[in-house]
Amino acid sequence: QVQLVESGGGLVQPGGSLRLSCAASGSIFSINFMGWYRQAPGKQRELVALITSGGGTPYADSVKGRFTISRDNAKNTVYLQMNSLKPEDTAVYYCHADIVLRLGVTGRYWGQGTQVTVSS
Repeated sequence: QVQLVESGGGLVQPGGSLRLSCAASGSIFSINFMGWYRQAPGKQRELVALITSGGGTPYADSVKGRFTISRDNAKNTVYLQMNSLKPEDTAVYYCHADIVLRLGVTGRYWGQGTQVTVSS
């Protein structure tokens, strides 16, 4: 019904930048929120940032001031601009969305994940 397709991961040196994208497609009536989680080896998946339909943008404390989340509503796409990257940002980044399929019916979806590695 709904697919989330991520792109933009890769290898970057400390202090560098990357931009992740996540496009939602399928039977979408509206989107309540979209955002990003990440999971490093041996650690639990954690919230990085979300953007809500009302424009709210909660961020993890560890990324505030370095990462910026934005969206293109016409394209059902969310972006994560990551600056001043640190080795501890290394993780698989997952797109996550809460989508209204039709009135009264919502679903939560995950992307397949994209690897971000910060290393010299």
